Amino acid sequence: MKAIGIVLAGGSGKRMQELSNKRAVAAMPVAGSYRCIDFALSNMSNSHIQKVAVLTQYNSKSLNEHLSSSKWWDFGRKQGGLFVFTPTMTVDNNFWYRGTADAIYQNIDFLKKSHEPYVVISGGDCVCKIDYNKVLQYHIDKRADITVVTAKLPEGDDPCRYGTVKFDEEGRITDFEEKPIMTDSDIVSTGIYVIRRRQLIELIEKSAQDGRYDFVSDVLIRYKNLKRIYAYQLDSYWKNIATVESYYNTNMDFLKKDVRDYFYREYPEVYSKVDDLPPAKYNPGAEVKNSLISSGSIINSKVENSVLFKKTYVGSNCVIKNSIILNDVYIGDNVYIENCIVESRATIRANTTYIGAPDEIKIVVEKNDRYMM
Repeated sequence: MKAIGIVLAGGSGKRMQELSNKRAVAAMPVAGSYRCIDFALSNMSNSHIQKVAVLTQYNSKSLNEHLSSSKWWDFGRKQGGLFVFTPTMTVDNNFWYRGTADAIYQNIDFLKKSHEPYVVISGGDCVCKIDYNKVLQYHIDKRADITVVTAKLPEGDDPCRYGTVKFDEEGRITDFEEKPIMTDSDIVSTGIYVIRRRQLIELIEKSAQDGRYDFVSDVLIRYKNLKRIYAYQLDSYWKNIATVESYYNTNMDFLKKDVRDYFYREYPEVYSKVDDLPPAKYNPGAEVKNSLISSGSIINSKVENSVLFKKTYVGSNCVIKNSIILNDVYIGDNVYIENCIVESRATIRANTTYIGAPDEIKIVVEKNDRYMM
């Protein structure tokens, strides 16, 4: 494909509360086996984009470790490669990334040294499948300066936490508002854009000269009446996981057969770093209903409508309902957990109870030493 990719994965994720205290949002585990950034990288790989830069910043340790090898997404260095860029102090600059546009500007040499005519920009906090070849062809057919991939929100989802979009019959964007207080539009930007490489360099350098650092506010919205900006409507599954509620709901969506089959069985595949773990083990007393149980887990009790990530241990006489248990969690005997997200590497003491509400998910963060129980 005649494009390079940029994945913006440096956001702080404050709306994730305790879940983002030790990891970037793009590194959040999803659907038992994936990290959120796997979806963005898989979309790039499946669209034959061979040269991709990931811009990381906030709590980037676990994300950088996940991206330590490009082989999992088939980004071979002979064809292009996977590049991870973090903020770097130089003679000319000693700032952290001050926004998405500034993150691109601080790594603008990546754009200038590339030869592909187009750039695909994606966030690292979305769960979706998308063929960028179709988006690029739409971009070319429309003779657009910038193409924004949009999605229609399901009923009940609040559009005010997204960038809302309005467009005319031809698809040209007439109004773009970032996180409005009120809106009557249910069409939102997915944070995926296609733009010609030379034009991106020009716009980013102009923004930097003017002291503007945000790609949406200082490029898209600022130039919406001066540039030909079009909307490409995505008609398949798309979710942003940047809040606790959306993260919980996205994982719970994978308990639905149609969503599970779409991501697990339908081409193209979603790729991720593989851990060599044994299959899940179900001992006498285990009773599992409508749940995802990942490899390396040992189950001794009742698990219902839940997602259990890798290396989870569930003791005897426990009940796990409507909950997400992240990686490497030890749950002692006689524990009741409902409507919760249990942080990774937690040790849940025996004979304890954690109950959230369907509209207010409880985050459980335990730092107990499991060997002193």
